Amino acid sequence: MQDTHLVSESIRFGWETFKKRPWFLIGVLVGTTAFSMLLGQIPALIDPKGASPLTFFLSIAVLAVSIAIEILLIRLALKAQDSIETMTFNDAFPPRPFWKYVGGQFMVALAVLVGLILLIVPGIIVALALYFTQYATVDRKLWPFEAMRESARITKGYRWQLTLLMLAIIGINILGALALVVGLLVTIPVSMLAVARAYRILEHKASEVAPSAAPAA
Repeated sequence: MQDTHLVSESIRFGWETFKKRPWFLIGVLVGTTAFSMLLGQIPALIDPKGASPLTFFLSIAVLAVSIAIEILLIRLALKAQDSIETMTFNDAFPPRPFWKYVGGQFMVALAVLVGLILLIVPGIIVALALYFTQYATVDRKLWPFEAMRESARITKGYRWQLTLLMLAIIGINILGALALVVGLLVTIPVSMLAVARAYRILEHKASEVAPSAAPAA
């Protein structure tokens, strides 16, 4: 596969895979989104003023569940790369490695923030280099720094193509939002599958050049 085909191959895969199990993917999206929205209302319902310690701890719990849902969705997108026909929601459980994922998110956010403070362009470059940190964490249970190094390794030489992919995905979801918002039920799952596909493509290309980081015990 030529490098210029990363965008078209990823989006085409996302669309073709979506067509195989559209109602399953839409159901997962609607179910997790509705659950997250309802869960997010709990602290406000218990304490509208948000002044009690209980509200603080409930907010932390809601955040933890939201992160767990992110992990579940990434795992599903990755598992769909192999055989979406036989995949079930249970394949995403349990949502691990939770703390490695949280640590990776924090370190990536910190690195991007530092890059943005120095200059805008370095921040963008760092964000692209570390874009697949969460995927490497969920896929191979790497520790934060290992996952960051792996993301930087597999995206090296492909960051321009990755930029085009991100712009294409943004465009697709804008079209989905314009289609009475209902279009997002299609474009969001397609986007998730496309990003996971791009991760697999770059991981495979990088493995042909040098051995990847070994997963942590």
